[in-house]
Amino acid sequence: MDNHLQALSTAVQHNCDIADAQHARNFTLCTYLLKMRELYRWEKGYSFQASLPKDELGEWLTRREQRWEELENQSYAPISIGDTAFNPFDTEAINRALLPSGLVYSGGVGGRSAPHFFLADLLSAEQRDGYPVLVANNEHARDLAAPPAMMLGGTVFVRRESLRRMLWEKIEEWNWKKKGSAMARSLGHYDFEQDFTAALEQMTDTETESVILHEIGECHAGAQLGPDWNDMLAAISGSRAEIVARAVRDHVADCSIALPRLLERHNTASLHFYFANFTAMRRATFPELNEAYRRWTDDGQLAALAKEVATGKDRWTATALQMLDSYRKAPDNCANQIIELAPISCGA
Repeated sequence: MDNHLQALSTAVQHNCDIADAQHARNFTLCTYLLKMRELYRWEKGYSFQASLPKDELGEWLTRREQRWEELENQSYAPISIGDTAFNPFDTEAINRALLPSGLVYSGGVGGRSAPHFFLADLLSAEQRDGYPVLVANNEHARDLAAPPAMMLGGTVFVRRESLRRMLWEKIEEWNWKKKGSAMARSLGHYDFEQDFTAALEQMTDTETESVILHEIGECHAGAQLGPDWNDMLAAISGSRAEIVARAVRDHVADCSIALPRLLERHNTASLHFYFANFTAMRRATFPELNEAYRRWTDDGQLAALAKEVATGKDRWTATALQMLDSYRKAPDNCANQIIELAPISCGA
């Protein structure tokens, strides 16, 4: 790593550490410990299948938490490139400076108003459905959460290294529990027993396309819902209403782009993986989709699933717009109305 990249990586990692210091407590204890383990694996360069040294991991965790205590009240630092100091959230300007040299950066805000930063090698840059798509590979700086994909300022960012790691974690979790037939069906499309590394890379290739489709759907949803949506999320940040609203937006995005295209392509591996990760709130607000998936696995016919996806686009767009209307009428007192607009099925 040359001196320029080292300095840049250190600066971005500093902001990652501040974000972690302020927001790592958002995770449950179990999730926190798992993410810390994987952050250590990434930082020290251990392979996915390598056993981690417990004593060294414990000492590292203690030192990292002590560092976070020192950073918790600090402000995010500018990112210097050449003679210019950039606001760390000015992703577009930073990337204008970095993309020609084969690097990609992102600084944005995710769930619970938690900032996320990363710096990585640029693997590819293309236009999809009118939106720029930047695919990153080897990461030089990252935070604890390390979301594998995001949409920021109308640009889609996909982090292959984080996606690969997330897939590995999902596989490990399934191996421990041996629960979830959707996950088993998805993994059945890859020969993990013969060559784990090659199979994981193949799965990463497949799911890179899936997350691009999801994020393009997010772009379409953003165009329909407008900037007030993010203002609404900020107003209900940390509440159950935020979780419900984010689930509804996912329905809008996926019924608009990702699911229709996966169905058109008969991409069964990704469809199974989608439902293996159909989160509790999405399942509870849209049980009909989960039931349509179950019918497909029973009879092999995609018609019911395709029908729910087709009707879901208009249904969930209307629901999201109603949520926005509730927010505009009562910005400080809209949480209950938002929850009521997406009734939750207890049996889902």
